[in-house]
Amino acid sequence: MANSALLVMDVQRDVVAIADDGSGYLRRLRAAIDGARAAGIPVIYVVMGLRPGDPEVSPRNKVMTHVVRAGLFTEGAPGTEIHDDIAPQQGDVVVTKRRGSAFSGSDLDLVLRARDIDSLVLTGIATSAVVLSTLWHAIDLDYGLTVLTDACLDTDPEVHQMLTEKLFPQWADVFTVEDWLKAIAPQ
Repeated sequence: MANSALLVMDVQRDVVAIADDGSGYLRRLRAAIDGARAAGIPVIYVVMGLRPGDPEVSPRNKVMTHVVRAGLFTEGAPGTEIHDDIAPQQGDVVVTKRRGSAFSGSDLDLVLRARDIDSLVLTGIATSAVVLSTLWHAIDLDYGLTVLTDACLDTDPEVHQMLTEKLFPQWADVFTVEDWLKAIAPQ
């Protein structure tokens, strides 16, 4: 884990309001963040941010058009801020992306390479969106991958389960937060 970073993706106020199922998601994510910091693993927050007027959104992109119609992710809007329960601390990096993957339209790869990070621990909302998109992108960039299943959340529990139990294990190490914390704890 020496060259790893924990990515906390799209855990923004409006997204949490839509997706949080009352299962203790933010508490589990907070434990992962605190454990990463204790183990010396950098925490990098990734947020979706669209400029006012949405100049980067093409009408041909159904997903992004839906996001704009829903009034989500406008830079500077209160709902676009990282949720208070897991807010960044001094020294944490916050990266703004313009599309689904944490790498799309952001400087994430530059930040990771500057810090000699070659392995990512993925968390975020939604499993079927930012987590899946980032996983695929990271594979193509040759990053090692870990997914924390219960630090990911999706509005469709069946899709979340299928991805974390059937698809993600083919390309990443898959842990619960509790098991990952045990794995990174000092011996």
